[in-house]
Amino acid sequence: MTATPTPTRAETTTASTDTGTSVDPDDVTIAYIGGGSRQWAPNLIQDLAQSPLDGEVRLYDTHYESAEQNARFGNWVQEREGAVADWHYEATETLEATLTGADVVIISTQYDPAETFVHDLDIPKEYGIYGAVAATIGPGGIFRAMRTIPQYREFAAAIREYCPDAWVFNYTNPVHFVTRALYDEYPGINALGLCHEVLGTRHRLARYAREELDMDAERSDVSVNVKGINHFTWVDEARCKGVDLWPVLEDLVESDHGHQEFSWDDLAEESVFTDNWQVTWELFRRFDVLPAAGDRHLIEYATWFMQGGQEGLNRWGVKRTGSDYRAKHWTPAESDQTTDVEAWLSGEKEFELTESNETFVDILLALAGEDTYVTNVNLPNVGQVEDLQSDAVVETNALIRAGEVRPTAAGGFPRPVRSLIRGHIDTIETVIEASRDGDLDAAFQGFLIDQQIRTLQTEDARELFAELVVAEEGYLEEWDLEGSAVLAESEAYPSA
Repeated sequence: MTATPTPTRAETTTASTDTGTSVDPDDVTIAYIGGGSRQWAPNLIQDLAQSPLDGEVRLYDTHYESAEQNARFGNWVQEREGAVADWHYEATETLEATLTGADVVIISTQYDPAETFVHDLDIPKEYGIYGAVAATIGPGGIFRAMRTIPQYREFAAAIREYCPDAWVFNYTNPVHFVTRALYDEYPGINALGLCHEVLGTRHRLARYAREELDMDAERSDVSVNVKGINHFTWVDEARCKGVDLWPVLEDLVESDHGHQEFSWDDLAEESVFTDNWQVTWELFRRFDVLPAAGDRHLIEYATWFMQGGQEGLNRWGVKRTGSDYRAKHWTPAESDQTTDVEAWLSGEKEFELTESNETFVDILLALAGEDTYVTNVNLPNVGQVEDLQSDAVVETNALIRAGEVRPTAAGGFPRPVRSLIRGHIDTIETVIEASRDGDLDAAFQGFLIDQQIRTLQTEDARELFAELVVAEEGYLEEWDLEGSAVLAESEAYPSA
């Protein structure tokens, strides 16, 4: 398992979350909502098989057959070479059966991308918004939040009823919207939003320590003072085994390494996940703090880099994740990203037990009292970021130990960066407030102040909003469409 990095100077702790269920490492009950997952669940199953933890996993999914397949896979993995833990997997059909008495709840869900995600990408493009991912903020991220938040309110209410003290791990995007919705519905929930973008930054910094300082370094050797909101996190201190990496970064940002330009031809054979760090370097040059998320996510918050369509995006080394790629995500046999569990089970594809490098097992071991662990988590702001709104979900490091998650005080931001982040928090909070009673017009206010939408005339913003509602109406049943003045004004909405 990954070792705890050396704390930075800023890692003094703030108030902790409420103490959740005491986790027994020899008998952990995990409830997995979204247990038919095509990526997170297969990764989790392999990680648990190689861990010092034992227990049972209940897999719940509205697509029961997918949960059942993952249960078969989980029990099959237990018989593979290298599986040292003792876990049992079972598919369940109700939230009550899944959650009752659970110590831990994992949530990772997604609707069919062919019916949702493709519209989040394609419709805004028609209005000149050329997003790279469309999953966290901007028109696509907001609509993903709008169709997901009502469901997560139901999950939070069910957790309050059946396992109120459980530790809840949310992997679903948009992480800040969704984690905020869980707390808004059930303030006493012990929920953590998790994301691997900061882990990727630490991995990159370890590489620079090896290449520039000739150090023997890996991710676990790198500590950072991280702060911000999910996919728009920033670092103002970085060390590797106690060695300050800031001078290395200051040299690299002014070198050829930090001043590269790309074209479509340069990127044609690259994966959409290839990160060239040119957006990162440019933001570091301008604001003197280092972004700590992939460039493909950063551009959707720092919207200068989206201007100019494909050519403008590619110039910074970012390749758009297109709707065709997303549509295939639902069918593992067609996807480059998701896991084809059936191919392993049938013997069509050779199976080798691997670790995902995610932090779930490390966090669970710390909660069980086996270790103390520091990693980045998303939690309501109780002072860990001093100049952002209280209760807004922010991402910082947290100290995790037996029965406790205590976020670390990370300080504040230079004014320009603070201004950017506050604007996005206002969008998130506006949509969360609107979701309490399904007020679509109030949600449109959050949509209208989004920094991508601000590039449009207000009438065009309204029509874009209405077109997305039309395309995804079946997933917006908890919102008051009939009573919406915005839709009534729109030419795009059929009832207008």
